[in-house]
Amino acid sequence: MDFTKFVLMNHVKVITSQNISIDYDVAGVGERIAARIIDLLLFFLIYLLFILIVSGLGLAFDNTGNLILLALYGSLFVFYDLLCEIFFNGQSVGKRILKIKVVSLDGYQPSVGQYFLRWLFRFVDFTLTMQVGALICVALSENKQRIGDIVAGTTLIKTVPRTQLEAIAFHPPTEELYKPLFPEVTSLNDQDITLIHDVLANFSKSGNNMLVYKMAMKAKDVLQVNIPNEMNEWEFLKQIVRDYSYLTSNTK
Repeated sequence: MDFTKFVLMNHVKVITSQNISIDYDVAGVGERIAARIIDLLLFFLIYLLFILIVSGLGLAFDNTGNLILLALYGSLFVFYDLLCEIFFNGQSVGKRILKIKVVSLDGYQPSVGQYFLRWLFRFVDFTLTMQVGALICVALSENKQRIGDIVAGTTLIKTVPRTQLEAIAFHPPTEELYKPLFPEVTSLNDQDITLIHDVLANFSKSGNNMLVYKMAMKAKDVLQVNIPNEMNEWEFLKQIVRDYSYLTSNTK
């Protein structure tokens, strides 16, 4: 299943190719601050570790050596976020720990140019405005963006979906004589089943039966199966999850 995303208020709305929409949370001010603090602590620990190593080995550097080391440390600090986001899928160490990441407003992974723009405007967000500019902008902007995000067309989202993969209870049926009704579900993957479970969970909270109906119709078409007369759309989707759990547990 292919996904296209766009941002709406405090959520990232995921529109699947089957026209099913699922909301994902946008990272807030607190999570951004916490991730920033973790990254700063990381650099502080690196500095302390370096001091301990130098002291333990009894090394000494002249002024030139000290300047070189300072330049290397400073360069790492300045380019840290840019390099991490480019090479680690929009995440620094702090972002990874907080389970948030940078995404483009169109839902795709940001380009190198977008990463560069949001990094370039860190000078405005953090240095020039003493971090106040970023805080105010994130707090007041509709899509929780700092200035660099607005310019680059990006934002931060929570990488943990509203329904954890483990919470779907992919527990295979224990009956020895269990026979899957839809063996075709092996053509799906964990992400597809997670989406189906999200739709079921959404129905439990909102009672939006049209969402369940659309998901069932699209799943039926994708799997090229018919829904039995004695089974409604809700039961059909539950059966898909059950069959998938059983079949994949026997192949892993």
